[in-house]
Amino acid sequence: MPARDESRPAGAKPCPICGKPSVASSRPFCSERCRDVDLNRWLSGSYAIPARETDDEDDMDEPQ
Repeated sequence: MPARDESRPAGAKPCPICGKPSVASSRPFCSERCRDVDLNRWLSGSYAIPARETDDEDDMDEPQ
């Protein structure tokens, strides 16, 4: 079994942008730059949760 890196706390995950070890002041990122990159991706729409319309939603719009 490989030795655990003692410089990182147990359970610490790498930066989701670049993969470097995360820093407590910017968690879960490694730097302010990676935080800004992530924020820009959210604001520009690069991250999106796919949605699909269901038949139930279409039925609710029609008058009965």
